[in-house]
Parts: sequence; structure tokens; C-alpha cells
Amino acid sequence: MIPDRDIDEVEATLADGDEDLLTRAEASAFLGLFGIRMKPATLARLWSTGNDGPPCRHVRSKPHYPRGLLRDWARSQITEVRTGAPAAARGRRRG
Repeated sequence: MIPDRDIDEVEATLADGDEDLLTRAEASAFLGLFGIRMKPATLARLWSTGNDGPPCRHVRSKPHYPRGLLRDWARSQITEVRTGAPAAARGRRRG
């Protein structure tokens, strides 16, 4: 994972391009800046199954991810530091 300081520097450089539309391959690489490793095929599966994937727009039939929305989604996926499983997950355990 990239330290927050480095992410802030990268984001400052890219902030002007928040409306830039990224392909799935570019979106995959961009998510890697946040420590989220997600292949383009995984992004496609998340879209097709309606799971909690990043928002995208379609230009004709091709998906494109707005950089600003992708950044917001990536940040929403990262939790604070935890020392144990959340209560809901503890209730699902067997044994």
C-alpha cells in the first residue's frame, strides 16, 4: 500500500483530470495507487453482476470510469485500522 503522503502527491497532480474517463485497464492501474488490486476482468464482473463496484459511464457500449468517482469509490473501500472482526462478521462464524 502506498503511504498517504504519496497518494496525496499523486492526487494533487491528477486533480485537474477528475472528469477524465479511464478504460477498465486504466481504472485497474489507478486503483493500484490506493492499494486496491483489481483486474479489469474483476471490474467487468462487478459491473455485470450489479455488485458494489465502482461507478462507470458508457460511451457507446464501452465502460469508462470517471477518475474523480473512481477515487471516491476507492477511498470508500478502505477501512480504518481494525483489531478484530466487526460484530456482524463475528455472528456469522461457526464453531
